[in-house]
Amino acid sequence: MDFRVYMRMALKLAAESAAAGEVPVGCVIADCAGTVIGEGRNRREECSDAVAHAEIEAIRQACARIGSWRLSDCTLFVTLEPCPMCAGAVINARIPRLVYGAKEAATGSCGSVINLFEERYGHRPAIYGGVLSEECEELMRNFFQKLR
Repeated sequence: MDFRVYMRMALKLAAESAAAGEVPVGCVIADCAGTVIGEGRNRREECSDAVAHAEIEAIRQACARIGSWRLSDCTLFVTLEPCPMCAGAVINARIPRLVYGAKEAATGSCGSVINLFEERYGHRPAIYGGVLSEECEELMRNFFQKLR
């Protein structure tokens, strides 16, 4: 499984978020065969929903698609290191692999601020960070420069 292929898909979703005035975060979930079963992008403003993060949207879609809350044969790809809420969702969905692009200095839960995956919650996914990080960082940087 080429992580960059899926991260590029997540980057396209993140660009859609930016175009809609949302913080540009995109996420895809692929099953063990490499089929994308969930997609999400940040939609907090659009939905007036504090939990409408890309990871939550993708996890909900993937669970609905397979008819189970357990995503135990899947890999989650997200353009930005997950926040504590999204890290908790990864743990609860039993996702075994998490791949992210850019580090998140304010709320990163894969080690930038805290590593929730080192805690004893009964599930520890393998974490792969820095995949297409420059592209992910550039998208975030450009979005926030336009706001200023």
